[in-house]
Amino acid sequence: MAQTSSRIAVLIDSDNVSAAHVSNVLAELAKYGTTSVRRMYGDWTSDLLRGWKDAANEHAIQPIQQFSYTTGKNSTDSALIIDAMDLLHQNNLDAFAIVSSDSDFTRLAARLRESGAQVFGFGERKTPQPFVKACDTFTYFDVLRVAEGQSETEGRPKAGPAVAKETAASRTKKQLRGDTKLVNLLRAGISAGADDDGWANLSEVGSTVRKQSPDFDSRNWGYSKLGELLEAIGLFELKRVAGAGGTNLQVRMPPKK
Repeated sequence: MAQTSSRIAVLIDSDNVSAAHVSNVLAELAKYGTTSVRRMYGDWTSDLLRGWKDAANEHAIQPIQQFSYTTGKNSTDSALIIDAMDLLHQNNLDAFAIVSSDSDFTRLAARLRESGAQVFGFGERKTPQPFVKACDTFTYFDVLRVAEGQSETEGRPKAGPAVAKETAASRTKKQLRGDTKLVNLLRAGISAGADDDGWANLSEVGSTVRKQSPDFDSRNWGYSKLGELLEAIGLFELKRVAGAGGTNLQVRMPPKK
C-alpha cells in the first residue's frame, strides 16, 4: 500500500476528460499521498474546454496550453508525456496519476513503472485494456461517483468481521458467485498469502489481486471495501485478529470436509 508521505504528480488530459471528475480523482489520490504537482493539458482557446476554468481555480491546477496545430491530431498527449518524463528525472516524486481514457499513454505508464514510480490511472469504462494493465492501479470514474454518493453513516464501524453495504450498484450474492473471473482472482489472492491454516491478511490479498488486475476495485461490484465484497459473496471465511497496530481482517477458503 502506498505511504501517505508519497508525492504524486497529477497529469490530466483535459481534451479527453470532463472537469466534473476532478474533485473525485483528487479525493481518491488523497488516500495515497500528497498531490504535489497538478497540471492539466489542453488547447484553452477552444470553447470545448471552457468548463475547466472553474476546476483549475478551485483545485489549484496549473493549465498547460497546447495549441492544436493540425486538425484531427492531438498534440496535448505529446506535451503531457514530455512533462511526465521531465518530472520523472527530477527524482523528487514517488508516483504519477494519469487522468485519461486514451491508450496513447500506455507506453508512458509502462516507462514510469520501469523507473520505479507508482502509476495511478483514472478513466472511463471505455479505456483500452493495454493502458489499464500498464498502471499499478486503475480506477473508473463511475466508481468514484458511487463513492461520492454514499451516506456519511456508512463510515461508522460495524459489528462482526464485515458487513456488506448495499449501494445502488451492489451485485447480489448470485451475481457475484456467477462472476467466474472475480471469484478466481480472489481465490488466487488468498492462496498466494495463506499461512499453514489457509488464512491470509486481507490487505495482502487486495495487493496481490491488484497486481494481477490493476482495475480491480470492490466498488466495481457496489461494495466500498474488499471485506464487504468477500462477505457478500459468501464463499469465504473472515475473522478479525488482534495485532500490534490494532485488529486485522483475515480471510480463507473454507477447509474441505
